[in-house]
Amino acid sequence: QVRFVESGGGLVQAGGSLRLSCAASGSTFSIRDIGWYRLPPGKQRELVARISSGGSTNYVDSVKGRFTISRDNAKNTAYLQMNSLKPEDTAVYYCQGVPASGSWGQGTQVTVSS
Repeated sequence: QVRFVESGGGLVQAGGSLRLSCAASGSTFSIRDIGWYRLPPGKQRELVARISSGGSTNYVDSVKGRFTISRDNAKNTAYLQMNSLKPEDTAVYYCQGVPASGSWGQGTQVTVSS
């Protein structure tokens, strides 16, 4: 079973950037599609970006052109580069498989001030 540990969140002003990292354990990371999800306050968790085992990427419309997902299979790590951040990007961010299975990590808090 793959386990995920997210890091890199913080407090940033609108228009700023953050880079999230996701360290995964387990031998199946490289063959799984990986996604970054977020849980905004008072809302449901949503998938915002995904990357296939082969490197193809997809994004939810609200982050297209601003977020970039990538992965380094040799390091069992996924990344989310977030630019031009907006207050509505405020959320706890998680990485998981797509579809998600097993336990979730603790997530990393991203807070964007206006």
